[in-house]
Amino acid sequence: MNMKVHLSRPDINDNDIKAVVDVLKTPNLSLGPKIPEFEGKLAKYIGRKYGIAVNSGTSGLYLCLKALGVGAGDEVITTPFTFIATTNAIMMVDAIPVFVDIDPVTLNIDAKKIEAKITSKTKAIMPVVVFGNPAGMDAVWEIGKKHNLPVVEDSCEGLGAEIKGKKVGNFSTMSNFAFYPNKQMTTGEGGMILTDDENLADICYSLRNQGRGKGGGWLAHERLGYNFRMSDINAALGVSQLDRIEEFVAKREKVARIYQELLKDESRVIVPQAPADCRMSWFVFVLRLKEPYAAKRNDILSAMLAEGIQVSNYFPPVTLQPFIAQKYGFKDGDFPITDGICKSTIAVPFHNNLTKDEAVLVVKALKKCLDNA
Repeated sequence: MNMKVHLSRPDINDNDIKAVVDVLKTPNLSLGPKIPEFEGKLAKYIGRKYGIAVNSGTSGLYLCLKALGVGAGDEVITTPFTFIATTNAIMMVDAIPVFVDIDPVTLNIDAKKIEAKITSKTKAIMPVVVFGNPAGMDAVWEIGKKHNLPVVEDSCEGLGAEIKGKKVGNFSTMSNFAFYPNKQMTTGEGGMILTDDENLADICYSLRNQGRGKGGGWLAHERLGYNFRMSDINAALGVSQLDRIEEFVAKREKVARIYQELLKDESRVIVPQAPADCRMSWFVFVLRLKEPYAAKRNDILSAMLAEGIQVSNYFPPVTLQPFIAQKYGFKDGDFPITDGICKSTIAVPFHNNLTKDEAVLVVKALKKCLDNA
């Protein structure tokens, strides 16, 4: 299908290309100097002591839980409204995901409902900065400290977001970012764990590199580990991209405002807004259809695709993914806010360089499809 407007696009310039090519001209394609450079640069940007670069955000979440000693039979509190990787990481360490319904405005885990789900088996809380909205991360962190529970901040969608001037990535024992091409900045594939705990950082360095210990030899392995390393090629792109992160966040804010202006009089949809006291770092732009249009959401998605507008249903409930529903017995309605909102969402095209003309095309197609629905 020929798309007029694409859902996402990376923002690559000549400096990014040169950074990658420069690495290709060296013998250090992996385990070279670009890895620690990227780690230090991102840790400094966020304001944390240690950065551990990995090959994906999913690997990062998994290693956070492994480093914290979360394992079989343990419970990790999280949200059902997220990308599947959050829950996958919990299940990959043989722990049990315990879901808490979301706030209907922010779409993040509802901090007021977390304490009721804490048991003697709870070993961590894993909130998610959904769509780049940081609202509530500070409240979750306070609950973690109150109950002496580590918080693993899934910040994969939130690079650059802030709460009262404090950057996302700081409201936790460990935080994790991801750099897939649809994110605010990209390394192609990759992720980064951040923490202020030297011991946790050392464990993650070891786990990502086949269990090798600090200062040990190439064939000296202290623990069961994995090949979750980022290459210097990816890290070089990350270093270059990070130089422009503030520009990227501003670009995305501009695109969000264009959509907000174009849709200000459209009463059939709920248009996302940045929360008070927070700096939103827009990851995607997700509209919510009001009834009776929400009941026709899937038809509207198909109609917009037919118009050449690439859209998606961010997110289906994690609890209703077939393998998870089968394993834990979840059904539609178990998490009423999540399950209801998930039936109404439309993610429209959104990236750093989306033009106003493209946004006009998107909104025109949306209104046409709503009219026809």
